[in-house]
Amino acid sequence: MSSQYLTLYKMIVLYMLKRCEVPLSKSQIYDFILEKEYTTFLTLQEVFSELASSELVKEKTVANRTFLEITPSGEETLGFFGNRINPSIRQQIDEYLRENSMKLRNETAIQGDYRKTAENEYTAHLVAKENGQNLVDISIPVPTEEIAQSICDRWQEKNADIYQYLISELMM
Repeated sequence: MSSQYLTLYKMIVLYMLKRCEVPLSKSQIYDFILEKEYTTFLTLQEVFSELASSELVKEKTVANRTFLEITPSGEETLGFFGNRINPSIRQQIDEYLRENSMKLRNETAIQGDYRKTAENEYTAHLVAKENGQNLVDISIPVPTEEIAQSICDRWQEKNADIYQYLISELMM
């Protein structure tokens, strides 16, 4: 793979991260880039690895998903080399982010993860955020990993209902 193309793919990722208001997961970036057939999965893995090792992005893993956030060095690099992105690609990225903003925001704002905390005990940690602030932050101890996983999965589907229930019950 030519370093020229790798640089382009890095700039595309950095541009996406810069333009999006919330951190994006690797899978969200994969979805866009692979759908547009800009490059292959393996090349994109190399791009992510190089961006992280050169500290142009920060990685944070939550619930088996890795989120990326552009660093100040990444922003500076984008400033130097961002002009290598074709304007039509920029337009496609901007459209994708605009059309999928709620979906991208919800995937980032609703987090459920669990960890083993003792023998025969796991703790499910559930968070709902809005504008970077936690609306709900709940930790629930449970006896099995399966229950913890199920709680995290259901949180993704039911968080709004649970939030509304909590508010209505606590306001009475």
